[in-house]
Parts: sequence; C-alpha cells; structure tokens
Amino acid sequence: MPVNLRPAQALYLWHKANLAMVLDEEPDLSQRQWAVLLSIYLEPPPHTVRGLARKLDVTKPVITRALDTMGGWGLVSRRRDPEDRRNVVIQRTVEGSLFLERAGDVIARMAEEVPR
Repeated sequence: MPVNLRPAQALYLWHKANLAMVLDEEPDLSQRQWAVLLSIYLEPPPHTVRGLARKLDVTKPVITRALDTMGGWGLVSRRRDPEDRRNVVIQRTVEGSLFLERAGDVIARMAEEVPR
C-alpha cells in the first residue's frame, strides 16, 4: 500500500526515527552504512564489495571500511567466494536481521506520530 507523505511529514518521520535510534542502545550507523546495510538485507544476494562499491558509486576501500565497522557490531559477515577467491561475499547475520527488524519497528512507531 502506498504511503503518501508531504515533504514536511517525511522529514518529520526521518527526524523522529533517527532521533529514537540515536537515543537507544543500538549502534549508530552513518548514512553510507545504512545504504550498504539495507542493500545487503533488502536486495537479493549475492553481495560483493565490488558490487556494493559500484552501486553506491564509491571505491572498494569505502565499502570495506563500512563493512569493517558493521562486522564489528555483528551486523554482517564476509567470506571469500569459493568459486572466485578474488571476490569477497558479504553475508547477512542473525544480529543484523534483528537490528533491522528493531529499526523497522521504530520507524513504524514513529510513523504513527506523524502529524496529518
């Protein structure tokens, strides 16, 4: 079902959801880290450093730094592609799935508070 928000309402929702997530005990992700994480979890695999770098129009080291940080929080993991050892495949984790489920819950809760 489509969600129709005016620009001010969309910004209000974004602000409220971001504020709620900053104030909780979850890791604080940068915009780039969110883009990487959501690409990994919302788009069909496989995901590679090279593919994510191309999608976000950044260099592979930029993606590697984001993955290093998110991997430290347990949100993603990496392994070498057994068929092509030059490729690194990014994998989803249970911790990452739960993190995004909680974030989705926050956004849904904040959406109920958007002024009409």
